[in-house]
Amino acid sequence: MNKGIGVFFLFAMPSGLAALFGVMALDLFTYFAHLLMHKSWLGWRFHRVHHSDKEVNVTTAFRQHPGETVWRILCQLFAVAMFGIPLSVVVVYLVISTLNAQLEHANIKLFAPLDRVLRLLFVTPNMHKVHHSREQIETDSNYSNIFSIWDRIFGTYTATVDFSRLRYGLDGFDDRKKQTLPVLLKLPFLHET
Repeated sequence: MNKGIGVFFLFAMPSGLAALFGVMALDLFTYFAHLLMHKSWLGWRFHRVHHSDKEVNVTTAFRQHPGETVWRILCQLFAVAMFGIPLSVVVVYLVISTLNAQLEHANIKLFAPLDRVLRLLFVTPNMHKVHHSREQIETDSNYSNIFSIWDRIFGTYTATVDFSRLRYGLDGFDDRKKQTLPVLLKLPFLHET
């Protein structure tokens, strides 16, 4: 799998198992990258572009400031270097991550019993919707990307959401003028909240 660098180089393991651990390692680092975007002043300045969307749907998955993209790539590169994850595993992770991002932002609500079973391991649309709530206590939860276990392990999991009262977006960003591409690109550099 790896020819010399990273934690995976230290252990002999079947390539399938190493690939699974590689995907999990990338997902763990993506969880921390997301968490830090919410918990740091600078990270939130960029990430709020994503959260300012008041209608969460598949386009929301692509609504990301270029500065956030750079941050996410740097975190993933750190994981690649630390664990020695090969490019093929990175590609598999990015494909799964992109497809799951489309699903979790889709304007669908899963049948509750099915959702409860799936979210034991994976992030579901129902689980991720709470993360886009205007209520900060809900926004500051459910950071996981593919595997929902990270939120449970690190105590950031919120199990339920009342879809009848859930409102998306950020206060102060509902004006259509604040939702244009030029304004969203400048948003991290503006002094407003």
